Amino acid sequence: MLSKTSEIGINADGTRRGLSNLAVQMIAFGGSIGTGLFLGAGSTIHKTGPSIMLIYLVIGVFFFFMMRAIGEMMYSDPEQHTFVSFIGKYISPRFGYFAAWSYWAELILAGMAELTAISTYIKYWLPGTPAWLVQLVFLAVLTVVNLSMVRSFGRSETFLSGIKIVAILVLIIVGIYMIATHHENPAGTHASLTNLTDGFTMFPNGFHSFINAFPMVFFAFQGMEFVGITTAETKQPLKVLPHAVNQIIGRILLFYIGALFIIMTITPWRSLSQSQSPFVQIFELAGLPAASQIINLVVIAAACSTLNSAIFSTGRHLYQLAQESTGKSLKPFEKVSKSGIPYGSVLFSAGMMILAPIISSFNGLGAAFTFIASISSDIYILVCILTMVAHWKYRHSEDFLEKGFKMPHYQWTNPLTIALFVGIFVTLFFNKETLLPAVGALVWLVGFNIILSISNRNKVVLDE
Repeated sequence: MLSKTSEIGINADGTRRGLSNLAVQMIAFGGSIGTGLFLGAGSTIHKTGPSIMLIYLVIGVFFFFMMRAIGEMMYSDPEQHTFVSFIGKYISPRFGYFAAWSYWAELILAGMAELTAISTYIKYWLPGTPAWLVQLVFLAVLTVVNLSMVRSFGRSETFLSGIKIVAILVLIIVGIYMIATHHENPAGTHASLTNLTDGFTMFPNGFHSFINAFPMVFFAFQGMEFVGITTAETKQPLKVLPHAVNQIIGRILLFYIGALFIIMTITPWRSLSQSQSPFVQIFELAGLPAASQIINLVVIAAACSTLNSAIFSTGRHLYQLAQESTGKSLKPFEKVSKSGIPYGSVLFSAGMMILAPIISSFNGLGAAFTFIASISSDIYILVCILTMVAHWKYRHSEDFLEKGFKMPHYQWTNPLTIALFVGIFVTLFFNKETLLPAVGALVWLVGFNIILSISNRNKVVLDE
């Protein structure tokens, strides 16, 4: 439960509770609604057609179960700075160490990917600007935001996520108007609900394509778990956490499924281009010639939002690792500023992302970076599986809080969630595009644990 200092907005370790319920939800939006929707939706629609909405619904429901599991553990111990810490607490220190470093590395790579994306989007307007310069400027600005008061981060994330939400709402409103007026497209088709039902089949490109869409949608929800990282810095965690967890999934499903529904009713889904943002295509069909300019601004905001959340989250993860470490090598990352910011861990994490402009300067390393980023995404599934196992063990531990914020019907929702996540990971081995990264994730898992075993025997890293 909370200490006395926590009740007045300060944690026992000096970090501050400056985030509101709105900010927490916007951080989750910022992490999970990004370029995957604005730019990548065309690819997922092409794979399965209208049935993609069913996949989003299924994944969304199980992500809700995972969020309830994380919420239950965070509610019982809201002073934890990351949900990953429960893996070490309830499974084993070794798996906790693996999960913490893996998730930190995954977020670092995600931040690097967003930096690369930002420089690509800026080149649309300023083609002569060096990519490395754009990346350094954006990284510096967002790092300064994260080094200021927690409230400043919350406000910036609320603003950036708000831009994305407005863009989706505008798409939905414009789409409803086009459907209501039976809008005629340049190709001679009309906006109509029949675009979803005419010639409908569950597997238009085969069952294999349908199954392969699950990992793509799974990664689209990646970032929702940021709610389990911001809890330690919310003003009233025991009040904010249940509201944030319960509200976020419905709203994300509304925005995802609502946007996809509108896109596929305005024009036949087979006519959508995979290489162009479906948002741009729909706005152009609506007669808005500035659509590409508007969407470019939105995707820049989306990338900045994800990068902002990545800097925040990696800083808190490294801070938690430093607190739990028995050695001296991580002690500099325990330092907290007067405004409650773990500035050592934030600066180091942001500094690691400087690798992005270095890598982007060498075109030959582009493929290697993409491969590493894919491995990190696959490792994310492993972290999610371990999180659910940790929750199961928490439920059978002495720490279980009977009157807490409990995961509903955990006896079957927890095992089903684990089964789905394992199933999605297995599907990665049946697709030539995801096979090598999946193997890389397993190599990382086995290799990391071998190194830890050797270190444990030498009493260098951990002392179990």
